Amino acid sequence: MTEADMSVIEDPSGSADSRLAAQTGLRSFMQLSVPQRSAVILVDVLGLSLHETCEVTGATLAATKAALHRGRAQLKLLALQPEQALAPRLDADDERRLRRYVDLFNARDFDAVRALIAEDVRLDVVNRVRLRGKAEVSTYFGNYDRISDWTLSLGVVDGRPAILIRDPQAADGAVRGFMLVEWRDDQVIQIRDFRYAPWCLVDAEIRAVEG
Repeated sequence: MTEADMSVIEDPSGSADSRLAAQTGLRSFMQLSVPQRSAVILVDVLGLSLHETCEVTGATLAATKAALHRGRAQLKLLALQPEQALAPRLDADDERRLRRYVDLFNARDFDAVRALIAEDVRLDVVNRVRLRGKAEVSTYFGNYDRISDWTLSLGVVDGRPAILIRDPQAADGAVRGFMLVEWRDDQVIQIRDFRYAPWCLVDAEIRAVEG
């Protein structure tokens, strides 16, 4: 359908579509494109009008209606899928960069890991320390090199690409913490390490990425 076609579609506010959106969990919303997700949340969950939504997103009325219509349709399809069908997905670039970071970390090749971080990198070991700049942050990897109660893998935490931390010596294999890494091109510009903040795992939606 063209944008012109979408502009004449009636907005079925208050219908079963909007009730479905209000009951949808975060992991389902993360399957939608950003425009679709924005339109559905603003209109069906927060109750904004189409014109208010246009002001917030900067999109045209036709584009907003199109995103809302397609987002609702996608949520209907997701609602019909079994729970296990909602497997986590990573952007190809995110997966490539994170997988390299994890592989080097697990191999304890910390010189190669340090080569990935930018000069202006920032580090937040939650509840412990904050460091700024490559020289300071480089000491953080030495701390991991001195201990062996960790192994890293790719995952998704509350819809965000993440690195999961497990204790390889633990029988249950449970996630003990996670890291969030931000990139500028192929350089690491921010690391947030939640190894020492176990409360952040409570009620978090955590899934492993295979491979």
